[in-house]
Amino acid sequence: MAMNGTITTWFKDKGFGFIKDENGDNRYFHVIKVANPDLIKKDAAVTFEPTTNSKGLSAYSVKVAPDSKYIYIAGERLKLTSIKSFLVYSEDLPVDTRIDKEHLVLSVGALMNSIKPKANVASDEVRTVKKLAITTFHGTTLIFSEDEIDVDATVKLLKI
Repeated sequence: MAMNGTITTWFKDKGFGFIKDENGDNRYFHVIKVANPDLIKKDAAVTFEPTTNSKGLSAYSVKVAPDSKYIYIAGERLKLTSIKSFLVYSEDLPVDTRIDKEHLVLSVGALMNSIKPKANVASDEVRTVKKLAITTFHGTTLIFSEDEIDVDATVKLLKI
């Protein structure tokens, strides 16, 4: 039964590396077990057949997903090839704005309530919040604020 994973370590000179599988376990793999070895690189997505050898968990029939560019933003996994467009913009929010949990497309950052509580705030104070909107080819728009992510660093990833 094939599994998905990500190459976490690759020793090109030695011809082997490790894959973190979908259960979070590390599996050894060797270049001779890889269908397309020229695509092997750290953080590449792979599919493979799980097995166990004398040294522990390992993988064979490894296939590296071509151009498997995934980025993680506030816990959301996005495939770069599925991103149609992105936009950075600023929004002025009242400083004491609380997340509207009913109407927000929640990202993990918002769910974990990583919004810092504001102390002694006048209710008419406004702060400018930088936001990043990402639209996918599936028609989904994800919006992340600088309270959750480093907007500039994320945009650099999107431009790869």
